[in-house]
Amino acid sequence: MSSTAPAPEPTDAELVVSDADERTTVAVLFGGRSSEHEISCVTAGGIMDVVDRDRYDLLPIGITKDGAFTLQADDPSDWALRGQELPTVPDNGTRVRFPVSGDSRELFVELPDGSVESLGAVDVVFPILHGPFGEDGTIQGLLETAGLPYVGDGVLASALAMDKHVAKAVLEHAGLRVAPWTTVLRRQWQSDPVDVAESVAAHGFPLFVKPARAGSSMGVSRVDDPAQLGAAMDLAFEHDSKVIVEPRVIGREVEVAVLEGRDGTPRTSLPGEIVVAEDGFYDFTAKYLGGDEQLLCPAPLTESETDEIRSIGARAFEAIGGAGLARVDCFLTDDGFVVNEVNTMPGFTPFSMYPRCWAASGLAYPDLVAELIELGRIAVR
Repeated sequence: MSSTAPAPEPTDAELVVSDADERTTVAVLFGGRSSEHEISCVTAGGIMDVVDRDRYDLLPIGITKDGAFTLQADDPSDWALRGQELPTVPDNGTRVRFPVSGDSRELFVELPDGSVESLGAVDVVFPILHGPFGEDGTIQGLLETAGLPYVGDGVLASALAMDKHVAKAVLEHAGLRVAPWTTVLRRQWQSDPVDVAESVAAHGFPLFVKPARAGSSMGVSRVDDPAQLGAAMDLAFEHDSKVIVEPRVIGREVEVAVLEGRDGTPRTSLPGEIVVAEDGFYDFTAKYLGGDEQLLCPAPLTESETDEIRSIGARAFEAIGGAGLARVDCFLTDDGFVVNEVNTMPGFTPFSMYPRCWAASGLAYPDLVAELIELGRIAVR
């Protein structure tokens, strides 16, 4: 018998690449045209603050609310939360130009005086964008067209997960249990609100009304009686032309973070749990600015429950064709787990569940950022 014990399997934290001798240039895309512009800025600031500056050079590209791609200063403090104040990308007059050919990864910047300077070649793009025009496959398509490697999910997975109606259908087809729902188009609501109201009321109250292709609780309302439905629908339609209406699912809100493995096999974190106020509504303010909620990482689950939700997370990730990362949100009901949604670019703010789940699993925030960057570099689209 050998006197030397076999080497243990590496932990997730030890899987971070360590053989890169040359510095890597990472273009960080943040801001954007969606209603989640400010949260994208905060998330980008968090990543800028912890990235290993001995290995990575950052090129911060802030997208204004009007959609202008601007070159911003590499200063994490510019994008930090200040109490209840959220940062936005200012239009400083610069314009970043992407490669005109797939043969080059060189970016340029047009300065306010009209002169153009090279920003050098980019090794990988980290799109820290939430919601439409960023998390929905649009920016991923631009980057693929430009021939630029990028972090995270591809065009199809991003677009699919962003649309709550389509995502539910795909997850259900993959054998995963999802909450019942009704999808309502703006034209349907405008042409016959009474018929729509009668249809969704069949779910029973309370109801949750959500834009189908938005995130971070933007435009989401809880409806406790029929008199509140009209205002909730109008608010949701301010954010999207398609809305989903769901009954309240009675259960604990449990989430699991997914990180693509180097061989493509999904890695899953220990799950976390959101404990919210009595109204059962984890809204935008609570999620990002702090509230009465608690994030419990790891979640107080049995071993079998932990194994089950980690399996569900991996299956959901593979069902959408995920790459890089995702967070899978579930409800633990009296008769098992129900998948709520899959987020392909979950938040990285100080209050965010995704990095906290991985920290509880042994993968620290800086190592998580580095691993995502390296996964983006080696991704095969």
